[in-house]
Amino acid sequence: MSDGKNPIDVAAALVFRNGRVLITQRCADSHLGGLWEFPGGKREPGETFEKCLVRELREELGIEVKVSGLFEEITHVYADKTVHLKFFCCELFDGEPQPLGCAAVKWAGKPELADYDFPAADARLLDKLRVYSFP
Repeated sequence: MSDGKNPIDVAAALVFRNGRVLITQRCADSHLGGLWEFPGGKREPGETFEKCLVRELREELGIEVKVSGLFEEITHVYADKTVHLKFFCCELFDGEPQPLGCAAVKWAGKPELADYDFPAADARLLDKLRVYSFP
């Protein structure tokens, strides 16, 4: 458990393809189970956010990505923990996403994002994506 002084560091990817962004569904038995999110995970001690993202996407989706720029940074306080999220734009260069460590994967267009339930921590990012031109 974390508090506001010790947030959990999380790296998340914005992987775009043909005007769509990759989203994943959390496993039902996990924290915020069943909700959709941008793929990624918790940063390990001594690991950069970028290296965390490469590792997590390889483990959870079986893909290789090149991490480019930071897109958004958010700290969100839940009742039981605080998370510090860094969302990076990433380029998919090997593999096709498979749900290895999540319940499902989807390529969602900008209008479709409103059809999925995301964690409260993603609200500001989703607002920013509504006005962003998907590559």
